[in-house]
Amino acid sequence: MNFDFSDDQKMLRDQARKYLDDRCSRKAVREVLNDAGKSHDAALWTGVAEQGWLGVAIPEEFGGLGLGGLELCVLAEEVGRAVAPIPFSSTVYFFAEAVLASGSAAQKQALLPKLVSGELVGAFGVSEGPGAPSPASIEASFDGVRLSGVKIPVTDGDIATHAVVLAREGQGLSLVVVALDQAGVKRETLTTLDPTRGHARLTFDKANAERLGKAGEGWSLTEAVFDRAAVLIAFEQLGGAQACLDMAVDYAKGRYAFSRQIGSFQAIKHKLADMYVAIELGRSNAYYGAWALSTESSQLPLAAAAARVAASEAYYFAAKENIQAHGGMGFTWEVDCHLFYRRAKLLAVQAGGPGVWKEKLVRRLELKNAA
Repeated sequence: MNFDFSDDQKMLRDQARKYLDDRCSRKAVREVLNDAGKSHDAALWTGVAEQGWLGVAIPEEFGGLGLGGLELCVLAEEVGRAVAPIPFSSTVYFFAEAVLASGSAAQKQALLPKLVSGELVGAFGVSEGPGAPSPASIEASFDGVRLSGVKIPVTDGDIATHAVVLAREGQGLSLVVVALDQAGVKRETLTTLDPTRGHARLTFDKANAERLGKAGEGWSLTEAVFDRAAVLIAFEQLGGAQACLDMAVDYAKGRYAFSRQIGSFQAIKHKLADMYVAIELGRSNAYYGAWALSTESSQLPLAAAAARVAASEAYYFAAKENIQAHGGMGFTWEVDCHLFYRRAKLLAVQAGGPGVWKEKLVRRLELKNAA
């Protein structure tokens, strides 16, 4: 079985990398980081929409390219490599996946073409405070027409035009889609470790909303969206981790101490080797997840959990060791190491933190072994 990407997918990767190298330098990322009034690069967002990236996995009937999950994994890795300050994951991994999975034909026709063009920026609201969300923790309510409650934190909720929200409807939970530019919605921008990806507290007070899918299916739909998003986030984490390793190697080759490249010292060699091993372990699990995602395999829940755990650990380890390999310079604002460390910490808690996904992995392994 061939787990590598096709030539066409590799060409897409090369084109995406070239585009981001030109339009999303680390200097451009820093401009967003340094501007308290900005949480994303609007020009880059418009550019990736024009490139067709937002619609790569959306059917042609809704204005997309009609490709698939593998192509989306390729793009996710390059977005992560560039630490791109755009709402790509919220819009494509979460919002679009939720609408595709559970939206009616009319809802898809109303939302997806706008998403493909970049006019619509999506968000996904589940959490309502500290701790991992669960069916019992959801207090936001939906009466079939109006949505009330609070969601915090919502990634890219500060700039999103629409959000998919998990809310209580009767005795069960439902997913609803809500436009955020209405009187019944209040936003409060939050401060996080990575200011290049905005977050917000969203308060709904009888806001107009529509249900996605059937009433009472909200939690199962959310779990399905999270599994698919977990694979894509894993590829974004891999891209960032690989960039950290590349940075560390370049620095180790160019930095001299005692008339020798520091990369010739055993301690630095060990750091670089350990980073490589962690990344390759994450890559193996991410490829397993990509296969399960693209084939709609029944193994997707297990593969998604494995990919999420391995890639989260790889990115955090690579980001931390990259700082260490740079020595005292690595801790400074002027060196770019912290851009990746910030993103590594942020991505690790999206759709549930490492502990949540480790628990899912163990539980799903037990179910597989018991079958």
